[in-house]
Amino acid sequence: MSDENDVGEVLAGICEAAAQLILPLWKTGLTVHAKADESPVTEADRRGEALILEHLGRRFPGVPVISEEDASEFGTPEAIGPRFFLVDPVDGTKAFVRGDPNFTVNIALIVDGRPVAGAVNAPPTGETWFTQGGRAMKRVNGGAAQPVRVRPWPKGKAVALISHTMKDETRQKLMDEYGFDLPEPMDSSIKFVRIAEGAADIYPRHGPTMEWDIAAGHAVLEQAGGSVLTPEGRPVLYGKAAEGFRNGWFVAKGG
Repeated sequence: MSDENDVGEVLAGICEAAAQLILPLWKTGLTVHAKADESPVTEADRRGEALILEHLGRRFPGVPVISEEDASEFGTPEAIGPRFFLVDPVDGTKAFVRGDPNFTVNIALIVDGRPVAGAVNAPPTGETWFTQGGRAMKRVNGGAAQPVRVRPWPKGKAVALISHTMKDETRQKLMDEYGFDLPEPMDSSIKFVRIAEGAADIYPRHGPTMEWDIAAGHAVLEQAGGSVLTPEGRPVLYGKAAEGFRNGWFVAKGG
């Protein structure tokens, strides 16, 4: 394993390679299959995952990988060591199927329950966010990377990124609880990195997610100066094998 400060850039390159494979399949009317939990999966998910697993196996031999589609088909392990990767080859498959642009490729390195490195790519825009040297970076279409940072909470103009399917009464309850002003529906882990780059302020999630859904975005947001905490203010931890790698509620927040 190379220095963890450098792993994020390696993961960014792998995400970008997967994106090049996935993007030509977008808006092509791919057959949508139902997984055991009734969530959708397409050939893009499967091809992207195969490429990512091949690259990780070559670059980081011996480091375990927990990946969404493999976990869906074969189940999650009963135990996991202190160091492993979490992979979601297409986060936001429903958006991908609808033809919406908010889907992402995600890889995170977990060490002792914390996401120490990660990369998130948005294939339709060519944007990649990744961790490097304790900072969050962004590059577009392979160009020069620039650091990104959360913005201070803009009183009266705070933007919350929420689910497309959120009911009006739930949205109002969250507005009252967290004090944001402008709810904006958005799919996938791109919510984390939009907060990380200062384009939004909060993502309250009072609903189920899996560890691979959020770990990469969590890593980027944290190194951009933000936080991902439980509603009680405790850290969100990873490697919860006993819970099938499911997350509880959390709040992702900028400055």
